Order: sequence, then structure tokens, then C-alpha cells
Amino acid sequence: MTSQHIDRHQGIERIRKPRFRLWRKLARSRDGAAAIEFAILAVPYFIIIFAIIETFVAFAAEQLVTNAVNTLGRQLRTGQITYQMSRVDTDMDMTDFRRAFCDEVDIMIQCSESEITTPSKLYIDARTFTSFAAIPKSIPRKSTAAFSDIDPTSFKFTPGGPSTINMLRAYYRWQVITDLVRPYITTIRPADGSMPSDFLIVATTAFQNENYP
Repeated sequence: MTSQHIDRHQGIERIRKPRFRLWRKLARSRDGAAAIEFAILAVPYFIIIFAIIETFVAFAAEQLVTNAVNTLGRQLRTGQITYQMSRVDTDMDMTDFRRAFCDEVDIMIQCSESEITTPSKLYIDARTFTSFAAIPKSIPRKSTAAFSDIDPTSFKFTPGGPSTINMLRAYYRWQVITDLVRPYITTIRPADGSMPSDFLIVATTAFQNENYP
């Protein structure tokens, strides 16, 4: 091989090597990859995070309502709250009782004055029965559909006096905000098939009052 051919070959190699190095450098480069990956994963990631938080808050509110039912049920059972017994210190009507209930849950659930007097989210049913077997076990709904709205027409505030059997049940429409969670945890759904928004919280306690004086 002549020196002319060798020089030409070396010249071609010198041209090729920078090109190959450039392509290898581009292939190994990670500049901006993290930002692109984050942009791709951010939306589903935050949707999942919001769904977890939404579910947690809804079930925390359910526990709060349950605690309020147990607390006020205990006060009814022991005579700390009475109904139509001509006792100035302990007698309550429905409005008074609803206000006391709202005070128990106000850390997460705020009741306006109109909500206390005219319920649209919080419903309370407190009644006396002749036996525990007579206490209703199902949720009254407006139709037989599984996710039909509740029917509050039978709700009353008529707890009994000493030694009577009573039931205290509270319902609360908790609004679910995250669209991803709504189809899975909502328990009241519109008949027209539109996006549901209410998770129905239900808490019940049944008890026999003490024979208080």
C-alpha cells in the first residue's frame, strides 16, 4: 500500500471517529430525561395521591360521625339528654339535638344555621321501639335501586324515657371531589347516569335507656 493510500485511509478514519463519538455521546446523554419522565408520570401520580387522600378523608369523616352517634346515644341512654320530660336542663327538641350533633363533628363537618333547621346533608333519626327486633336494619331509599337517594320522610326525633329501647341513626352526604374516586366510593348516584358526588355516611347505635330518675 502506497503512502498516498495510507494517508487517505487515515484521513477517512479521522473523519469517522468524531462522528461516531458524537453519536455515542448523544446516545449516552441523559440531559432532560428526568424532566420528561416526570412530565409523563406526574399526572397519574398526583391523581393516585389525591384519590388516596380523598378516600382517607371520607372514611375519617365516617368515623367522626360514628363517634358523635355513640357520644350522643350514651347521653340519651343515661338521661343527660331527654325529650319532652319537662326537664329544663336536659330536654331537647330536634333542632337542639342537631346543634349538639354538629358541635361533635365540627372539626371536619360544619353545619350552617339553615342546615341545622332544614337538613339537606345531615339527617338524624332517633326513635323508641317496643323491642330491638323492631328496629329497622335497612337504609330507607326513594326507590329499590341500589344507589338511590335516601328517603328522610320517616325520620323522627322521638327518643323514649327511662328503660325504653331506642335507636339513634345519623346520615350525612359527604361530597367526593376527585373524579377518579367518585365511581368507586359514592353510594348515592343520580338516576340519569351523571357523575355521582355523594358518599353516604351512615352510623347507628341501638340501646336500652338506664332507669334514670
